[in-house]
Amino acid sequence: MNYQKEWLLLEANDEMDEIEHRDLSEEYQFYRAVASGDVGYVQRNCELGRFCEEDGVGQLSRNPVLNLKYHFVITTAMITRLCGQHGMELEQAFRLSDFYIQKLDDLHTNDEVCALHDEMVMDFTKKMRKNLCSGTNSKHINAGKDYIYTHIKERITIEDLAEELGVSASYLSRLFKKATGMSVSGYIRQQKIEMAKNLLRYSDSSMIEIANQLAFSSQSHFIQQFREVTGMTPKKYRNESRLNLWDE
Repeated sequence: MNYQKEWLLLEANDEMDEIEHRDLSEEYQFYRAVASGDVGYVQRNCELGRFCEEDGVGQLSRNPVLNLKYHFVITTAMITRLCGQHGMELEQAFRLSDFYIQKLDDLHTNDEVCALHDEMVMDFTKKMRKNLCSGTNSKHINAGKDYIYTHIKERITIEDLAEELGVSASYLSRLFKKATGMSVSGYIRQQKIEMAKNLLRYSDSSMIEIANQLAFSSQSHFIQQFREVTGMTPKKYRNESRLNLWDE
């Protein structure tokens, strides 16, 4: 099929003149609000239902639900890259993007897609606000955090991290302390414990399985480290957090 010919005929058709798209500045302002962690602006945009409005968004499919899904993918891709440029760990951004886009497979109405959109953009925005409030804007810090996130299930040493970033271990140690207020090993431990919390709360994995999955040297070492960070044992955290799941 000659798509170029088809496009030229369509472009010349009077109906094309009736299709108007939103000002790009409005879209970019929204993306920037997400990337800058502006929760208030993004929340108001969601409440106004701007994503669900048909005017000015363009027709990517004749099927209304599929059309909205295509726009969802575009929005997610734009936000992912912009958040990555503004400090979010790239691997985290891409995995978060993949997660939400895959959820589209199970949705069949416009309302469902709109609700997922609002949850997705607020998730990115809140993560960006938390990230930006930490003040960690160093290129090496962001690259280091990205490496830690990607290799969280492995044993990571400061020497491994320094070699990956092409800096000395002593320099990286000073940089991390200044930017995050904790040592590299402390930050790695904190991230492992955060991952362990999610596994305790949302999975049925045993203590030894979680310890192995996150590369702790033993189950007892995992329990000790978890208690030092959270003030309670993994078992107690699991019991209490599951009781509170309905409060989310």
